[in-house]
Amino acid sequence: MSQLVEETLFDLLSQVRTGDSISPNQVAKAIDAVNWRRELPKVRAVIIGLARQGRLDVLRKGKPIEPEGFKGVYRVRLAQRETQSV
Repeated sequence: MSQLVEETLFDLLSQVRTGDSISPNQVAKAIDAVNWRRELPKVRAVIIGLARQGRLDVLRKGKPIEPEGFKGVYRVRLAQRETQSV
């Protein structure tokens, strides 16, 4: 099941502009439009795992946060690597 969540997540992220984010609700609804709320814990677990791997950024109020112990409304985007100018 986590493979389906991951595939759906990256598919949805591929459809937004670079740097834009999506909500976990969008992922859950894409998996199961009727019972999407049941999918949210699975979606959150996959998001946290991918954020720990550095593949996603978890955002609150548009700013990246640590993927541990956050509460409330959040969004996700592909990880943004900070580039350093020389």
